[in-house]
Amino acid sequence: MNRQPLIALPKGRLFDQTLGLLARAGVTTAKRLNESRKLTFQDDEGQYEFVALKPVDIPVYVESGAVDAGIVGTDILREVESDVYEPLDLQIGKCRLVVAGPNGVDLDFARHVRVATKYPHTAERFFRSKNAHVHIVRLDGSVEIAPLLGLADAIIDLVETGRTLQENNMRIFEEVAPVTAKLIVNRTAMKLKSASIGGLISQLDAVIYANS
Repeated sequence: MNRQPLIALPKGRLFDQTLGLLARAGVTTAKRLNESRKLTFQDDEGQYEFVALKPVDIPVYVESGAVDAGIVGTDILREVESDVYEPLDLQIGKCRLVVAGPNGVDLDFARHVRVATKYPHTAERFFRSKNAHVHIVRLDGSVEIAPLLGLADAIIDLVETGRTLQENNMRIFEEVAPVTAKLIVNRTAMKLKSASIGGLISQLDAVIYANS
């Protein structure tokens, strides 16, 4: 294992928020990011090593032990159901996972409804809990266009401001779950690197508590 904990950071919308939170916790990376072209980089004090990964891959890397810890949204954690330790809700990346569909259309989920989503397992669990009869259409790209092109009647997707739905003449039917980012840790790494990982948890927790 690496001497320093290797921590996966999420590419995309959470990346800058994650770096900001780490900086407020005293873990700065700006100098290393500017200077390095390597796939991994250290914080400026050399306490931790980081790698930027696709969010959907982070639980896989953490569960396997390829990386020691990572930051990822609860939308992905619910979908993949990895066996990882979840010590801290970071209170960033707040949004909602919702069921949405075209304006002016009333959907009866007691009948056969086609639902497009990047979260098929989450969707199946959600509709099963409501005894709803749906056909899940798995998509990896933008799902908002699926009802417009007749591929699906509704979608399950992340909503932050709702602007994208409005621009596509869609509305929210109901909320599936709130979403935030969490710190996740490999169970073995939590034992073997407890001092350094525990220190990071304490630093982040202090920032979150101060902002609550």
